Amino acid sequence: MEKGRNYTLHIWRQPSAKVKGKFKTYKVENISPGSSFLEMLDILNNELEQKGEDPVHFDHDCREGICGTCSLFINGRPHGPEKEITACQLHMRSFPDGMDITIEPWRASAFPVIKDLVVDRSAFDRIMQAGGYVSIRTGGVPDANAIPIPKENADLAMDAAQCIGCGACVAACKNASAMLFVSAKISQLSLLPQGDVERSKRAKAMIKQMDDEGFGACTNTGACEAECPKGISLSNIARMNREFMRSAVVD
Repeated sequence: MEKGRNYTLHIWRQPSAKVKGKFKTYKVENISPGSSFLEMLDILNNELEQKGEDPVHFDHDCREGICGTCSLFINGRPHGPEKEITACQLHMRSFPDGMDITIEPWRASAFPVIKDLVVDRSAFDRIMQAGGYVSIRTGGVPDANAIPIPKENADLAMDAAQCIGCGACVAACKNASAMLFVSAKISQLSLLPQGDVERSKRAKAMIKQMDDEGFGACTNTGACEAECPKGISLSNIARMNREFMRSAVVD
């Protein structure tokens, strides 16, 4: 059995959005390399609670890499050092014994800190409400082949639909841009016939809401794609721009 590892954690502690935060240092010992990053934080929190101290607050839900909740900025990277995984899928074997680990929340004015490592990402919800939906008649489930869709479009739509809305793209961008997220949602719907009903206004509405929420402009550095846990392609941003121009012309 592999020996447990020891780490020094520098964690951002902030009691509320109205109180200035600061880093606080903790030691964790004998952590199994097979433990997930969130399990390591659970161990720390158990120790803090036993001491009567306030545990570190962080977001988590499915712990299976599909919900996008675990928004942690780890040693300067969203979701940590591994590629195309979320923080809940990150294991301590990725960190050498004795390493210092800095853990922060997403840093963006559109994602205000609620407490410690928890941020308010409801801005994404409002962007989706602005146009990330389809209004079609509901009823019985249609036959699978009732609406022919070219395979290339179906594949591209499914690739875009993998976006889990975690916000890593915003955290990675020096302008805190949400364009990769918004473009993935626009692409997912614009590539399929079901999205035609709102197509003429979708891009304009979602981009306007994105700007109103305070997200920055695209930097064209590609940091968002590099840090996206689902590998969403930058090509979606180009498609979003085309959809925006189309909306302007149709309108």
